[in-house]
Amino acid sequence: MSHLVISKRNEVYLHVDAEVHVYYELADQFTFEVPGAKFSPAYKNKYWDGKIRLFNTQKGEIYIGLLDRIVQFCKDHGYTYEFIESKYYGLPFEVNEMISKEGVKDYMTAISKYKPRDYQIEGVYDALRHNRRLLLSPTASGKSLMIYSIVRYFVEQRKNTLIVVPTTSLVEQMYKDFSDYGWDVGSYCHKIYAGKERETESQVIITTWQSIYKLPRKYFQRFSVVVGDEAHQFKSKSLVSIMTKLGDAKYRFGFTGTLDGSETHKWVLEGLFGPSYKIIKTDELMKKGHLATLDINVLLLKHPPTKFNTFEEEIQYIINHSRRNKFIKNLALDLKGNTLILFARVEGHGEPLYELINNSNIIENRRVFFIHGGVDTEDREKVREITERENNAIIVASYGTFSTGINIKNLHNVIFASPSKSRIRNLQSIGRVLRKGEQKTRATLYDIADDISYKSHKNYTLNHLIERIKVYNEEKFNYDIVNIPLKN
Repeated sequence: MSHLVISKRNEVYLHVDAEVHVYYELADQFTFEVPGAKFSPAYKNKYWDGKIRLFNTQKGEIYIGLLDRIVQFCKDHGYTYEFIESKYYGLPFEVNEMISKEGVKDYMTAISKYKPRDYQIEGVYDALRHNRRLLLSPTASGKSLMIYSIVRYFVEQRKNTLIVVPTTSLVEQMYKDFSDYGWDVGSYCHKIYAGKERETESQVIITTWQSIYKLPRKYFQRFSVVVGDEAHQFKSKSLVSIMTKLGDAKYRFGFTGTLDGSETHKWVLEGLFGPSYKIIKTDELMKKGHLATLDINVLLLKHPPTKFNTFEEEIQYIINHSRRNKFIKNLALDLKGNTLILFARVEGHGEPLYELINNSNIIENRRVFFIHGGVDTEDREKVREITERENNAIIVASYGTFSTGINIKNLHNVIFASPSKSRIRNLQSIGRVLRKGEQKTRATLYDIADDISYKSHKNYTLNHLIERIKVYNEEKFNYDIVNIPLKN
């Protein structure tokens, strides 16, 4: 019978000492085909086989976050194992026995003017007890309060904390949220993004990954805690680099509402942060009354049958279709309440849609905003604040700027103007409209789709709709499909 000796190399990697054949078995167990790899230039040029390998057979290393899966591997194969203590980093498996659920509840109640919900208490308790977690909680579930509670706990433990978010808007929003909860945020937190000073004595840094990923390993040595918001993005090379530089950060917490559904994605993120823990699902939040009730109207535009040789040909046909764009314009103008129109291409689709709506003769006193990557953080925040005060604004925004992290409670409608099959993008986008406002209890998504099928061949973007429908079914969303004839 084979025996594995497992120890910490640092706070990023485990070392596994075992027989050679066990190494190869581990390599097979922790090797995955990357979804969509065949479309990458490296794969096409045969520089990469399209697989990711999480166990290094040369060094006997694997991410600490996968410890539970290593143990399960041993059980499945009938192998014995033991944990040994490393000189600097202790035992591989540690649990904070001092943390109690009642204590977490009392603590969260004491540090915030907002009463924590039961599932928020459960999430924070699980995180603090296990020191490492990938916490799965949907958009609008109150992730910022959970992050705040974890950060406050470690600040009181005199541990330096790094919070990494994807956008400058989220840096500002998290800083503002911490202040709203009642914290003297200026005394403890420092913001880093373009033009901001990177050197600080503050215990807590809130930053975009783009601002720090090129910094040397030495910069990261002072951090004991790392929190990754929108953690589903941490599979990128730059974010993995940040996490591996944090060799002394024992406490690791990732928050996300959306994974892409692949084992590869989940295991990489668990490796970086720790085992995943599902806090609550969107449909449960709706049932509890914490989120607006969502209605989804799939508006399936029926085009004359057309054969496209490439995906790009079809996209160009769709975004340049004048009747389709006029349909979106008329829909937006007919809707009551604040409406967000999401598009994928700025010049090809976003600008024409904005001009079409903004120049409409029947726009009257409605305010129309155009948001894309070229609009700075301050202007985006102004639009968000205006929308919170008004009830009839239209925001034409790119998926990249408004599908993730922007919180507008007073948003009533979302229109998907561009097709997408990305599970993450779709769920993040839906999350924009789910927050309840003082006078808002329902929200509506209008999913614009296109049936351009030629004979028995479904067009590319119709297949994308099928993927979105799968997500709606998985999440138990209510939806209706309406067929709408659309002529050239």
